[in-house]
Amino acid sequence: MATYRAAKCRLCRREGEKLFLKGTRCFTEKCAFERRGYAPGEHGKDRRSKETSYGLQLRMKQKTRRIYGVLERQFRNYFAKAESQKGVTGENLLLQLERRLDNIVFRMGFASSRSAARQLVRHRHFTVNERIVDIPSFEVKVGDEVRVRPNSKNVPFILGSVEQSKGREMMNWISVDYEKFSGRILEYPTRANIPTKVSEQLIVELYSK
Repeated sequence: MATYRAAKCRLCRREGEKLFLKGTRCFTEKCAFERRGYAPGEHGKDRRSKETSYGLQLRMKQKTRRIYGVLERQFRNYFAKAESQKGVTGENLLLQLERRLDNIVFRMGFASSRSAARQLVRHRHFTVNERIVDIPSFEVKVGDEVRVRPNSKNVPFILGSVEQSKGREMMNWISVDYEKFSGRILEYPTRANIPTKVSEQLIVELYSK
């Protein structure tokens, strides 16, 4: 399986904003974006380019891919599926990305970032409806229960994330019981309930050319 393995902080610097790809590190002084908030590369500080409509659309697509940790071919497949469904294409696209198991694990607070969630899922630390699932892109449905496996409840990454997540306000389409290390999908989110700061319409415009 193809995976992006380069420095994640470069992605934030390229987009010109924090994408929170490294969990709690993004909130400390170690955050590379805080220390070097300009684009990566030799001429990053001096880069002055006029944003064309195509450039804005491309940057939004790249930003969305990087937030959810999806590579280009898979992202195109998500868009093609969203386009074939009823409803608004951009919202359909975001809903598919939100339904990924790695994103759900992150949203529930069992991982500090989506990349950490992907690694934990691949290492078989979670079950969906009592069945082990090790595919990060697995689509979770309404009513599905996501649970930390009994032998994984003492994994430091999971314990640390759970402690940080306790007491925080959970999104209304998800319920979580940190005492049982489990969560459930109550309903599919609407666009208003997806806090990801992207303009999906720009992505639709890009792929519609």
